[in-house]
Amino acid sequence: MSSLAETYARDGVVHIPGVLDAEALAAARASYEWSLGNPGPLASNIRQATDATFYQDLYNPDCLTGYRDMLEASPIPALCADLWGDPAVWFMYEQVFLKEGGEARRTPWHQDSSYLAVAGDHLAVAWITFDPCAKEDSLEFVKGSHRGRLYNGSRFDLDDDTAPTHPNSSLPRLPDIEATRADWDIVSWAVEPGDLVVFHPRMLHGGAPTHPGARRRTLTLRFFGADAVYDPREGGAGPRVKGFHDQMRAGDPFRHPSFLKLHA
Repeated sequence: MSSLAETYARDGVVHIPGVLDAEALAAARASYEWSLGNPGPLASNIRQATDATFYQDLYNPDCLTGYRDMLEASPIPALCADLWGDPAVWFMYEQVFLKEGGEARRTPWHQDSSYLAVAGDHLAVAWITFDPCAKEDSLEFVKGSHRGRLYNGSRFDLDDDTAPTHPNSSLPRLPDIEATRADWDIVSWAVEPGDLVVFHPRMLHGGAPTHPGARRRTLTLRFFGADAVYDPREGGAGPRVKGFHDQMRAGDPFRHPSFLKLHA
């Protein structure tokens, strides 16, 4: 196992500088711009206490129109295969974020897995920024939390970051990490365009706010591998593939023809 794979297995997150060369970065940026120009049914502006923009879009059903060529040429799928030590890699879905126009709220602490019906070690989220981020303005993670408890999702309530997405779920409410930061092993990095931060979707993570005059454009790409299985727990609605949940049973291999296979 490579040292990078060991770090990913242990910590749940790795920062890899300079993975995307100018061509790969430009292709990722073009896909991001495609998403901004072609909003999907889940595009939304996350509510702010200011006039700042905090825009997101994800699960666009036409995503591959703007993403297929970029994904097939990208070094990221091979990197994912190296991280989990198996050649099989599929693309699950994209998510874009835009923060600009003033003091945008921080992204509340949460786990992506709380919103997804998938489990396994062969899971990865590749986070790409198109604007330089200082360490204090970057994405933050609780090291090793992918091996810990799965919490209820955050509904991004302005008054309470821990307000649960599914109040009647058996999943416990998120802890108030921001109020007790000293109690958690929090890591982050200064990130430049071309760098990758890759993390397991079960990781507790959150994003710093943006400030007046600043802009943060980020793209996340979610991948899975051979050991990923269907996990239909409460709140795990994704992916939004027509008929997918009707066909699947708990523990089934996480597969569907709509998922683009990218490696082996």
